Amino acid sequence: MKIAEDIRSLLAFYDAFGFEYLPLRIKQCTASVSVSAGDKATSLRALREEIGECRRCKLSVKRTNVVFGEGRPDAELMLIGEAPGAEEDLQGRPFVGDAGMLLSRLIERMQLRRDDVYIANVVKCRPPMNRDPEPDEIEKCRGFLARQIEIIRPKVIMSLGRIATSTLIGNPKIKITSVRGKFFNYQGIPLMPTFHPAYLIRNPRDKWLTWNDAQKVLAKMRACD
Repeated sequence: MKIAEDIRSLLAFYDAFGFEYLPLRIKQCTASVSVSAGDKATSLRALREEIGECRRCKLSVKRTNVVFGEGRPDAELMLIGEAPGAEEDLQGRPFVGDAGMLLSRLIERMQLRRDDVYIANVVKCRPPMNRDPEPDEIEKCRGFLARQIEIIRPKVIMSLGRIATSTLIGNPKIKITSVRGKFFNYQGIPLMPTFHPAYLIRNPRDKWLTWNDAQKVLAKMRACD
């Protein structure tokens, strides 16, 4: 009863001063859900089995392996690119080529290991000649990525490049130069767009911008503790 009286008194105080809402700051963080890492791993395995040797779109014609994703099932940070490249297609793992090496260095600089995060792509098969995934290909894979995110429920997502960012934000016209470094919301999860590592290989002077984005991500993760 004392708690209820205190709340009523507090509301009366703010009402007297003309406040229309309580001046509270609510952190934009993933809701705490008691799902074990083992349960998440089981759900991810079931999803991978559901995808199978996927033939849902034309990318399956020339691909070698489905690149599902890898990392910690209960990762606090999830990194999402656009599509596998040649080396990823051969190994069946995300970000293992030159761009992957650069991404691994970024993760290490964030005082994390690749095993601490979860890495995936918007589409799970390599587009021919590393072209951009086409809208119909993205649409066929979109639901699988959404379920990966739903299972893992990371504290923060980093989208790597324009295509991953536009897919998650739901705006195909965005420019990565305009949105990187700014937090967006994906299903209640803070989303930080940044440059794709392949872009940084071609434009190394912009590495410091991605590092700035990574620092914001780390701060957001700490704020969600």
